Amino acid sequence: MASLDWPRETAGAGDAAGAGFIQPASNICLDFHGDPLRARLVVASDGNHHMALRDVLAAFLAAHPAVGDIFYSTTPPSVALQWLDKGHIDVGNLRLSARPHVLISPPAVLDRAIAGGHIDGYRPFMRSRGLALLVRKGNPKGVRGAGDLLRADVRLFLSNPVREKVSHAVYRQGLQNLAASQGVALHFLDDPSALADTAKLVLGAAIHHREAPQALADGVADVAVVFYHLALRYQRIFPEAFELVRPEPWSEDQAGETGRTACGLVGDGGAWGGELLGFLATDSVTQIYRSHGLESIKS
Repeated sequence: MASLDWPRETAGAGDAAGAGFIQPASNICLDFHGDPLRARLVVASDGNHHMALRDVLAAFLAAHPAVGDIFYSTTPPSVALQWLDKGHIDVGNLRLSARPHVLISPPAVLDRAIAGGHIDGYRPFMRSRGLALLVRKGNPKGVRGAGDLLRADVRLFLSNPVREKVSHAVYRQGLQNLAASQGVALHFLDDPSALADTAKLVLGAAIHHREAPQALADGVADVAVVFYHLALRYQRIFPEAFELVRPEPWSEDQAGETGRTACGLVGDGGAWGGELLGFLATDSVTQIYRSHGLESIKS
């Protein structure tokens, strides 16, 4: 297993020299951030925009030091819903009873949170700029378009069709749209129920925003389809390992549904949830997200 040295992503500065327990092959926790005991603000979010969310929460914490810390998750949306339903979340053998104050996720997920009585409403937040292909540095297989995905020597990574239904559906549709625009057909994507039996595909388990670059680094896959901002993030933090490809013509519209998120208060939002929700609507937050390859959705 190749080791990807992910950067620290807590909202606070923390103590980088403190005691740590990370063994990348079997014991690592990347999508829960911060100190749940000190935090007076807890945020449950989908993980696709984790790089921008970290910068936003760091800015909010710097402006409101009385918050102490922000504990936030960047998991698949289904995990956040289970957290809300059960009142706690288990991370391996560790149980956390912190309750989210703010929920950020695709609108369909927040609709389910409303149905579950956890939130009263929500507002649009951010969207992606479409999709990109992630390849290893130097693009050794020369992947430039949909036709290359048909080659016998090219293996494609996709997010899990069961545990990450939203991203998987977006990625499959985006690839099929690209193929149609380039005059080819990716028939191995036609039957979702048969995807796991397709030698062309490598499917993630549950958290594709970590698994996609890992699959390429391990040589298990040759190309991954991900949101543009994810590919941009990997290229920036692992410049010697990855690069992104945006095939032509692959506009944001041709990528189909481009990954939309919304945000809402859980219950009354606690002491700081309302303040954070107001902060998320500011121009400074829009600029942070834009710098990471995402765009604001105007309500």
